[in-house]
Amino acid sequence: MKVTVIGAGNVGATVAECVARQDVAKEVVMVDIKDGMPQGKALDMRESSPIHGFDTRVTGTNDYGPTEDSDVCIITAGLPRSPGMSRDDLLAKNTEIVGGVTEQFVEGSPDSTIIVVANPLDVMTYVAYEASGFPTNRVMGMAGVLDTGRFRSFIAEELDVSVRDVQALLMGGHGDTMVPLPRYTTVGGIPVPQLIDDARIEEIVERTKGAGGEIVDLMGTSAWYAPGAAAAEMTEAILKDNKHILPCAAYCDGEYGLDDLFIGVPVKLGAGGVEEVIEVDLDADEKAQLKTSAGHVHSNLDDLQRLRDEGKIG
Repeated sequence: MKVTVIGAGNVGATVAECVARQDVAKEVVMVDIKDGMPQGKALDMRESSPIHGFDTRVTGTNDYGPTEDSDVCIITAGLPRSPGMSRDDLLAKNTEIVGGVTEQFVEGSPDSTIIVVANPLDVMTYVAYEASGFPTNRVMGMAGVLDTGRFRSFIAEELDVSVRDVQALLMGGHGDTMVPLPRYTTVGGIPVPQLIDDARIEEIVERTKGAGGEIVDLMGTSAWYAPGAAAAEMTEAILKDNKHILPCAAYCDGEYGLDDLFIGVPVKLGAGGVEEVIEVDLDADEKAQLKTSAGHVHSNLDDLQRLRDEGKIG
């Protein structure tokens, strides 16, 4: 089994290390345009393997030759929004980056599965889907696992319990319009509304929605440990074919009344990628929140098309 990670920055390097330490792949290849960086980080990880006890070989490269015949590809390449950069500028630039790296990668790995981590997540997943020409089940975005992980950690902290006992569900787009679902969230099998009052649950939900921004405010840059671990968990589910039920940005074609977009929904992950989109019953308020979130994703896709029509994206 071979895993490619495109982008050797903080998130990419964390993904590579997490996958290597799972010891489920024979090789992890990191690709980056910066000469020496993926090679150096890969060497550092290999030198840690006797200490951590993994046999996965980690390599770094500046071209796509070594990535051929990969089973899974995680795309972390992309730019953060910098001061003075408009939202349109960021969308156009990251579309070019994600589309370009996807096209280069799939030439040598036409049977792989792609996990997108680059932002804006839901749109970049659609860009990778278009650029790859892959069926929808073999392209997905990493957001729900990350956001649910944050939600679970806050609940465990609130109740002073093991994070292993907390299971949660979260749907919708990645960002402020995500839809945490407390009534589908349990602690040791006990629904969380029986353990935490509604007002406090709402505070935890709002913190979850703003969790990424909280980290940016604290250290001036976005997170990488939790995003990297989340992408690695998805990779493990695919490589092991363990049919793990996880919330991922998956393509909806009628599920939940949504069409032609990638958005966070619970899915069954296995060797076939997204093997099933699982539909759960939502109440009227939850449906309304999901519809609002989907509308936000569609708005971003409309902006993408507008930029293409204006010739700002090739």
